[in-house]
Amino acid sequence: MELKQNFKVGILAFGSLINDPGEELKALEVMRIDCETPFKIEFARISSIRCKAPTLIPVNEKAKGKMVNAKIIILNEGVTLEQAKSILWRRECRINDKTKTYIEPTKPTTKSMLIGEYDNLQNVEKVIYTYFLTQTDYGDLTPDRLASFAIESILSDCGKNKTDGIRYLLSTKENGITTELSDEYEKSILTKTKCNSLSEAIIKLDIERQMKKI
Repeated sequence: MELKQNFKVGILAFGSLINDPGEELKALEVMRIDCETPFKIEFARISSIRCKAPTLIPVNEKAKGKMVNAKIIILNEGVTLEQAKSILWRRECRINDKTKTYIEPTKPTTKSMLIGEYDNLQNVEKVIYTYFLTQTDYGDLTPDRLASFAIESILSDCGKNKTDGIRYLLSTKENGITTELSDEYEKSILTKTKCNSLSEAIIKLDIERQMKKI
């Protein structure tokens, strides 16, 4: 159904942002609009913040991936586009200092979080989203390699903090997000852990991580 109301600024959420927008963003959220990403998405990034967990990012048309279910988080009308970019940047970089603002890097690297924007998406004047340059260091991320990275992340401190790759994958699945690689990625995790579900794998690997520290 087409929306009749026009909105000023929104943030496109297609990963952990859906369930965990952060306190600053949550306080400014007005509503959410169901949509599909206007670009292909895939588990194509290994995140250092998440202890090498695979995460979803936009990919080019020739890469593996597909358009997936997403949400546009509509912000309070008083929030400007530049303020929204800084809020999104702080959330993604885990920065609590609200005086820190997003500045587009002149020479971005694969570690630089970049912010793109779409005009008039789902009756929202400006919709912003995060993206990264391709990590050539990791080459082709097959489902098997993705599974190995996810397991490594849950056995690290990110497992303790619940920001690991397996929880991330489970969250995307629960939000109805399925990519070209996600099913085989999940199967590989279950094979490697000898479990029947991601929830079971999380419990098993959490125990294994805790036992290593005893």
